[in-house]
Amino acid sequence: MYDVLIFGGSAAGMSCALILGSAKHKSFAENKRIGIIMHQKSSALQNAELNNVLGLAPQTKGADILEEGRQHLNAIYNHVEQIDKEKVISVKQTEDFIVVKTNKNTYETKAIVVALGASNLFNIKGLESYIEPHRKLSAKKERIQLKNKDHKVASNIYVAGVLAGWRSQFAIACGSGASVATDILTEWNDGNHAMVHDKIKMA
Repeated sequence: MYDVLIFGGSAAGMSCALILGSAKHKSFAENKRIGIIMHQKSSALQNAELNNVLGLAPQTKGADILEEGRQHLNAIYNHVEQIDKEKVISVKQTEDFIVVKTNKNTYETKAIVVALGASNLFNIKGLESYIEPHRKLSAKKERIQLKNKDHKVASNIYVAGVLAGWRSQFAIACGSGASVATDILTEWNDGNHAMVHDKIKMA
């Protein structure tokens, strides 16, 4: 049983995973099981070059970020389980948890974060009723979003990134994923607002 399972290993999904993983020293998060289905093939970052992102060197390649993000997550927060070469097919809510089926396996989780692309080809069974036209992208692009209020779609279902209705900017997607992570941490912390910051240790 996962406490949270993230769908998508691009900007929003990995940002969410990094924040959740970094909370392992917090008493309310130390025993939580976190997983991320690292589906990256359809990520817009595959062909991106980033010149306008604070903290990134000009001409940073999106494909490099995808690979380096995986390595970063594994090196520092390896308790976050990376699930490779699987694609989510359906989700079904039960009274106590959510059943997630992929093309290879079935998982049970208490919560999900959907951080996939906003293509109109989105076809995860169990989430169809939440689909609507994207409100901040041109209608010509035929992009969709999941109906949500401040990233929350329904009980224990979150959405992050462009699929949450945000514009397609790397920095925005990262912030969206991080925002969802802090909301989940707050829930784990009995509703007390939670964030995770690291500080330079002084000699």
